[in-house]
Amino acid sequence: MSLITINHTLVVTALLFAAVALLGVPMAEGLRQEKRGGLRRQLDDEPLSAVKLLTAGRFAILTKTGVTTTGPTDLKGDMGTSPITGAAITGFGLITDPSDTTFSTSSLVTGQVFASDYTSPTPNMLTVAVLDMQAAYVDAAGRPDPDYVELGAGNIEGLTLEPGLYKWGTDVGFTNSLTFDGSDTDIWILQIDGDVTAGSGAKVKLINDAKAENIFWQIAGKTDLGTTSHVEGVFLCSTAITFKTGSSMNGAALAQTAVTLDSATIVKESVCDVDVGCVAPN
Repeated sequence: MSLITINHTLVVTALLFAAVALLGVPMAEGLRQEKRGGLRRQLDDEPLSAVKLLTAGRFAILTKTGVTTTGPTDLKGDMGTSPITGAAITGFGLITDPSDTTFSTSSLVTGQVFASDYTSPTPNMLTVAVLDMQAAYVDAAGRPDPDYVELGAGNIEGLTLEPGLYKWGTDVGFTNSLTFDGSDTDIWILQIDGDVTAGSGAKVKLINDAKAENIFWQIAGKTDLGTTSHVEGVFLCSTAITFKTGSSMNGAALAQTAVTLDSATIVKESVCDVDVGCVAPN
């Protein structure tokens, strides 16, 4: 083979590798777990933007088919359900003031509780909030050009996630720990086509000023949080979210079916430490 032919082959090969790297096209099945969109986003100067929750953002829990607690849950934030009526909110011992039937209160809730059969303007407010919840789910699910695809084949145990867009076509779970590492302005969006499971005692940790309000879990299946587990972020779930005994969340549970709790803690916009728990802002 002549020197010219060898040089030509090397140049063509180098160009092919460069094109693969720039376009984010995997060279083999095993590379599907590597970063793909980050270089493009950096070159285009298009940082990942937050999912807009709009009026759904006021709620710590928002559902379409009800909320049930079977133990002494501690909810810090507002709760709402629509189009199902208040009869689908069970275990909270709701109290309604006859002078203002637009909301209820509960000894388990630091905030207000809303249902579709309360007096105006609550029904319309909830209709808009649920539509905003659904729109946020669609927004999160539709973000293109993920930075990571099929990371860990769905097993994200022990990983540290940098800011970016992640996509899985499978269930996603972790048994012990998961860490988000970034600044207070960084964004994470996790697109998950299956279920999410946090094992018993599993903990999500935030480091270097990462904030729960900037982490968006878009979940096509259901979410199951094991006993004494702790998670962080806004959970946009197309079906149900289940909190088992002693589990906790710093963020919001926005479910398009129901939320079930068993002696769980949910705190919206709080400071949380996996060792001492969540503390709501003063």
